Amino acid sequence: MASSEFIYELQVCRWVELAWPPDEPADSAYIVARQLGTSRRRWDTVILEVDPVALAARHQFGDRELDSDLLHIARHAPAEWTFYRDALPDPGYPWRYVREAIHRAAARGIVDKRKDGNRIQIKRIGPYPEWMRRLIAIENKPDLDASAARQLAGQLDHDVTTGLADEVWVATQQTDRQVEPALLESLPVEAGILTTDFDDGVDADSANVEWYPTRLSAAAGDIDGDERHSRRLELAERAYGRGWRSYYETMRPDCRFFELRRDGRGLLPWCGAKNCHQSSTVCSGSCDDFQPEPPAWRTRGWPIEGGPGKAIKQLLDERARRENRATTVATDYHR
Repeated sequence: MASSEFIYELQVCRWVELAWPPDEPADSAYIVARQLGTSRRRWDTVILEVDPVALAARHQFGDRELDSDLLHIARHAPAEWTFYRDALPDPGYPWRYVREAIHRAAARGIVDKRKDGNRIQIKRIGPYPEWMRRLIAIENKPDLDASAARQLAGQLDHDVTTGLADEVWVATQQTDRQVEPALLESLPVEAGILTTDFDDGVDADSANVEWYPTRLSAAAGDIDGDERHSRRLELAERAYGRGWRSYYETMRPDCRFFELRRDGRGLLPWCGAKNCHQSSTVCSGSCDDFQPEPPAWRTRGWPIEGGPGKAIKQLLDERARRENRATTVATDYHR
């Protein structure tokens, strides 16, 4: 039983890295992220099915995400030096903001920039690739009771109507009943259902498909084709840059009680003071048990340069980078 929806979400994300797509051979690369969406809809887990060759081409633009302004420039920058207003489509907002974005893009090596008199010219470092094939969303509800199902049904109906994702799933904890209760709830038939068992930790066999989703048609959605494409690219960029292990940004790994503990083939945050897997809502500077790492932990390279909190951040970032560089989800990392 997951100690919180937050911990369950981390377990689902790790399982996806190990076993996606379920019951099928992996023939694509996959990037996993969490808590991404639009102003109207946020998904717990997002899976990007990507083209491995195109993903490698995306790496030339750096490891950080491109926001909508930078993405506009990277996608439309010309192959030869050109005045930026002649090269880029009208953004629909003042050009001074485009100039600011060009300066940011040049500073990050996303585009080349030079002055020709008082005119700013730009040239691409390479074509921005169409690296994302499909976008898959998972809603995580470890305890999917009737009340939770009613609330979730409306959100899933919105997903089906907009067609922003190619597939939507619900992940819930396995009950071992003859018929899983999730199958009896009033969820849209287009949504797939996964049942999970993380009692012995996360591994590739920790989930089963109870119901396969319907692939959502972009033509059936209520979003214009160009707008849909742009929104999906923005989501893909955020997933690329953030992944799902960035949860430490909303927690306090600099607390002396903060640890990472192995959970099968995953790592989960652990609070030594509360003796449990803590959630991001309680792991903060306002926690009564919070104690900063002793200064001696952060100096003179003992026990780890910068202290355990910094080492935890580095470890999670490195694991995210390794997954981001994966050529297929089936690659075995033996962690």
